[in-house]
Amino acid sequence: MLIVQKYGGTSVGDLERISSVASRVIKTKEEGHDVVVVVSAMSGETNKLISYAEHFSKNPNKRELDLLLSSGERVTSALLSIALNELGYNSIALSGRQAGIYTNDTHTSARIEKIDSSKIKNHLNQGKIVVVAGFQGFTKDENVSTLGRGGSDLSAVAIAGALKADLCEIYTDVDGIYTTDPRIEKSAKKIDKISYDEMLEFASLGAKVLQNRSVEMAKKLNVNLVTRNSFNENEGTLITKESEIVEEPIVSGVALDKNQARITLRGVVDKPGIAAEIFSKLATNNINVDMIIQNVGQDGTTNLGFTVPENELEKTKEIMSKLNASSDLEFDRAVAKVSIVGVGMKSHSGVAATAFNTLADENINIEMISTSEIKISMIVDEKYGELAVRALHSAYKLGE
Repeated sequence: MLIVQKYGGTSVGDLERISSVASRVIKTKEEGHDVVVVVSAMSGETNKLISYAEHFSKNPNKRELDLLLSSGERVTSALLSIALNELGYNSIALSGRQAGIYTNDTHTSARIEKIDSSKIKNHLNQGKIVVVAGFQGFTKDENVSTLGRGGSDLSAVAIAGALKADLCEIYTDVDGIYTTDPRIEKSAKKIDKISYDEMLEFASLGAKVLQNRSVEMAKKLNVNLVTRNSFNENEGTLITKESEIVEEPIVSGVALDKNQARITLRGVVDKPGIAAEIFSKLATNNINVDMIIQNVGQDGTTNLGFTVPENELEKTKEIMSKLNASSDLEFDRAVAKVSIVGVGMKSHSGVAATAFNTLADENINIEMISTSEIKISMIVDEKYGELAVRALHSAYKLGE
């Protein structure tokens, strides 16, 4: 088998942990597998480099910043390769450029355009363990680029896809994907298998284990992903095609996102184009609107409500105040989004009714609702968010 392994910042946080990673990589090699390892910068290193840049400029040139930030992953890859060679295993470290990762020229948040995997394949054919610096690539102008948040995961998935690897293992400091946050509900269970679409929903709803972009790429390239804990030998969670999951649960899990704010516009003029004007302006300013609800118009006016990430509320306030001076504006930070996710919802009725009845039994008022084929999201008062999660987790018997 050809296995791509990715180790995050906490997994390579110091020299001792890099030694532990080397042992795990060797174990995989000894089992007869070809191994490509993708590494992040050591924990805290990227923030330190950013602080160095900001010492000289609060808005550093992004090209220079990319060159600076990419050094963290190169340090880790070189150290791991040195450790492997010292232990008697032929290894070579490659930067993103040396690994053939081509990106567009959007510095600090570049997108991978293609991978020339010939160099990696050549080293693998020579029996080497290949260690690649994640989070980076290079542009057509031969400048170093970085991939933004979750960039090392993206590197690993893209390399796995280019090599047609049998498996891509993402090592973090958690055991896998759980039915909900174990810190909220102690009976939360680790999920053995989950579909790409379900994982995309979880990632968009606040699950921090994987970023959306890496899951989207895994689905596009048909890469089997496993999230595992680098500090133990526990089995992780396999993220794969829906057809590979024999028993699809009706509901796979419950997610809670407290980074939400609700905006309500009262007395908006009820005429064609008003919603388009509002949401086009927000889109132009890169405001990510999530849930939207509009009441039936009366007396020529209507009420319009929507949610945005809480950290974008101040920017949203400024935009809305300029757009709708004649409307009453209300802003509420004290809300949370509670969601249930499951591919089994496609073929089962009554899932929404169970959710609504469960929250009603707990006297939790649902302020907004949004649905898709495999997701139901509800906005509730933030103080009831965790109670809602526990109640729904119990209602769908996810702890059993």
